[in-house]
Amino acid sequence: MSFQLKNQTTMWIAGVAFTFLIALLGFLLAQLPGFNHIGQLASAIIIAVTYRQFFGYPEAIRAGITFSSKKLLRLAIILYGLKLNIDVVLHDGLGLLARGGVIIGVAILLTVWLAKIFKADSMISLLLGVGTGVCGAAAIAAVAPIVKAKEEDTAIGVGIIALMGTVFSIIYTVLIPILPISALDYGMWSGISLHELAHVAIAAEPSGQDALALALLAKLGRVFLLVPLCFIFIFLMKRKASSTDQGGAKVEFPWFLIGFILLSVLGSYVFGHSIPVPEGIMQFVSALTAWLLTAAMVGLGLNVSLRDLRARALKPLAAMTITSICISILAYIII
Repeated sequence: MSFQLKNQTTMWIAGVAFTFLIALLGFLLAQLPGFNHIGQLASAIIIAVTYRQFFGYPEAIRAGITFSSKKLLRLAIILYGLKLNIDVVLHDGLGLLARGGVIIGVAILLTVWLAKIFKADSMISLLLGVGTGVCGAAAIAAVAPIVKAKEEDTAIGVGIIALMGTVFSIIYTVLIPILPISALDYGMWSGISLHELAHVAIAAEPSGQDALALALLAKLGRVFLLVPLCFIFIFLMKRKASSTDQGGAKVEFPWFLIGFILLSVLGSYVFGHSIPVPEGIMQFVSALTAWLLTAAMVGLGLNVSLRDLRARALKPLAAMTITSICISILAYIII
């Protein structure tokens, strides 16, 4: 019995280590020209999906991989809360917060509507709408367990959002000298329309530090709205369960959101204020968050079958692309 338990523990450790190994390979791949634009997260997912197609799912270490894709994912989202400065958003970004709310609503509703027209996969499309409207992979990962999305659907959504967000951020940088707007307006436009914090930084940085600061503030406003959005989905899922006579089907409360909120409050009002925290520690936590999220997405990526991907992902991708274009136009109008 003890030998069996020891063997299970070893396999569990091997599974977790395997996800971090692919995360490391993703980091190295992201240093190469071309891949440096899509980043470590998307590069690691590409490697994970490729591994699955050639070698199959590593069943012997499934327990560790599952731990990464679920437990480490929730830990990463909790730590992601430190990136949100609530005080700055509430004091300086209320106007941007309102615009962000409009963008989120339009992104989700338009993507879902287009998915119905295209007869696209509804779950992948919903996740893409959330990722487009809020904050990319982190938003998809937060909403997925609430709406009971499959791990494969979550991985597909994260992969698409990472790819398209990168494409749009590069397009934005090309448009800088063409658009008749100021640097600050360009930063605002980037922050309320692009997909992830990294994409916003890529697009806004060429316009200067002031434009970048405004872009990140606008983006943080959308991240702030992730919490109420999750509670809206909890309400809708419970309502759906009761209306379909599935009152016994419980909607799991996303307790990790409490951790997200708590760290957001601590990071905004405590750390660096009443409790001094060295900048090096904050940078370490930020890097740790990125690695945990990448390892978790590797675990999800290993569940993706390319055979199914072509049939299920193309139409949601089309719906999300159209939505992203419309969001860019709408954001440009309302800045």
